[in-house]
This record gives sequence, structure tokens and C-alpha cells, in this order.
Amino acid sequence: METAVKRKLTLRLCGPRGFCAGVDRAIQIVVLALKKYGAPVYVRHEIVHNRYVVEGLEERGAVFIEELDEIPDTHRDCPVVFSAHGVPKSVPADAARRNLFYLDATCPLVSKVHKQALRHLRHGRHVLLVGHAGHPEVIGTMGQLPEGTVSLVETEEDAKRFAPPEGRGLGYVTQTTLSVDDTAGILDVLQARFPALQAPASESICYATTNRQQAVKEAAPGADLFLIVGAPNSSNSRRLVEVAERAGARRALLVQRVSDIPWPEIGSISVVGLSAGASAPEIIVDEIIDAFAERYDMTVDLAIAAEENENFPVMRALRDVELTRADMAFVNGMG
Repeated sequence: METAVKRKLTLRLCGPRGFCAGVDRAIQIVVLALKKYGAPVYVRHEIVHNRYVVEGLEERGAVFIEELDEIPDTHRDCPVVFSAHGVPKSVPADAARRNLFYLDATCPLVSKVHKQALRHLRHGRHVLLVGHAGHPEVIGTMGQLPEGTVSLVETEEDAKRFAPPEGRGLGYVTQTTLSVDDTAGILDVLQARFPALQAPASESICYATTNRQQAVKEAAPGADLFLIVGAPNSSNSRRLVEVAERAGARRALLVQRVSDIPWPEIGSISVVGLSAGASAPEIIVDEIIDAFAERYDMTVDLAIAAEENENFPVMRALRDVELTRADMAFVNGMG
């Protein structure tokens, strides 16, 4: 029997993609805490927005909770880790009140946004936060500031309607995982309305978000299908889908695993783009590449927008712990 001839396919593989330094650090903190203190280690909120990562950590002994009161009284000596997205000031204060030992895995770039917002406040400015309501990072950033001193701006329409408090200057910061283009549009409106609006000391949208969006922009034109590996609650992954569509991909989809790809609906394709959000492990990207290689005569083209060499060290309390090769593979998204 003759073997069916595979159709030719070009897969444009974006770089950078997947884990950023902040995600890598947060996962490492949970793994190191499990090695040093033993299970269970409690984690407030998903450490990063990815089910593969969360389930892998649960298998190792992590217990995910939404609020600190879920920790049983008998486990108050167990560590609790705060997620990479950051938390309001009230959370570590509550942990201290409960005599809990906590490890803060907030991404250093999110912590930088917190400091920039507080700097605006010290200078007597009302703070505008450009971001998405309900996102953990936004909740954490707004929770650094006293009530009434910060306003959330989600859209250009919000920027047009915003009424500033009298007698105060204005300063802005942004969520780290926003669309670069959408944010520029919002800031254009705000700066046109309020010429004295003060920018943060440095860019709030993080390098990983910017680099991943740029790579997708470069790979999207002419793509019949663009796949973004990421979770539905991952802001940076959802922005990549939007970027791909705007940059010229005929269709863009967010998938968590290879099983999410709607093969019967794909139709005739010759060019596929592939990238991954900052909390998506490389092992899932590999699964998807293998699945296309099984079905098509595939050529891989690389779309590289930048090289990333950032590394954020863990806190001093965990630096004496050594990880096995298997641990490091998991931390790096490879296993």
C-alpha cells in the first residue's frame, strides 16, 4: 500500500517564546521550598497561569489556595508562596498576623511597577494604572496604594472619560503584560488630555511581553494559522493572539495543549506560526511541533526578535538548596 504524500508546511517558530525570567524564578522558588522544607508548601493563587505547571507542582507537594485562611491551623509552620503576579500589601500583613512563614515570588519587574507607583504617590500625584480589571497583577499593584489614590484605565474610552481629582498631579504605570500597541493608544489619549502627566522612571511593560509580541508581529503576515500556547487566564498569552490577528494571520488560536488544536477545522494551510506566552513551558511547544511533523512535510523557519539573557535570583533563604537535573528540566519548562 502506498503511503499518502504529506502536504508541505512551513512552521514559523517565534523566539523568544515561553518562560521568562520572572516565571522561571517563581517556579524555582516553589520547587526549592519543597526540597528544603518538604511538602506541603502552600501557594497563594496559581504561581503562574499555566495548568501544566500547576499540576506538576501539585504532584511534587504544592497546595494551591486563593486565600490564607484556607491553610489549616495544623500547617501554620508550612511555607506559603505568593505568586509571580504580586499581591496587595494586605496579604503579607495578614500572613504576619497569622504567624505564617511566607516567600514572595513576585516578579522583580512587577515589584518595580509597585515602586514606580509609590514614587508617584510620594510626589503627590494621583496614580493612573493602565491594565485589566480583575487581573491578579492589577489587584496587587492597586493594593500597594491607599484607597482613592489610584484609578484603573482599561481602554481609550476610559482615558477619554477619566476625571482627575482636583489639585493633584498625575502619574501613570502599566500592567507588565499589556499589548504594546493598545497601551500606546491609551497613553496618547491621556497625554493629549493631560500634558503634565508623569511617566514612570522606566518602561512598565516588561521586556518579555515586548519581545514576544514583536516576534509574533514579524511571523504573522501571510500565516494561515497562528497558534499561541498559553492559558485562557494568561494576559500576555491572550495579547499574543490579538497581535497575530492584527499583524496579518488569517486565524489565531490560543491552545493549552496539543489536544486543543482543532485538526478537522484547520483546512488547507501552508504556513503556521507558533509562539508561547511567558508562562507556557517549552515541552508543550515541542508536542505541537511533533504533531505537525507527523501530519505534514514540515520545514521550520525561525522568527527571532531578540535574545534574552535575563536571570532573576531567588531569595537568600533558598540559595543553599541544590536541584536535581529532573528538577531543573521542570523549572526550565522541559519536563
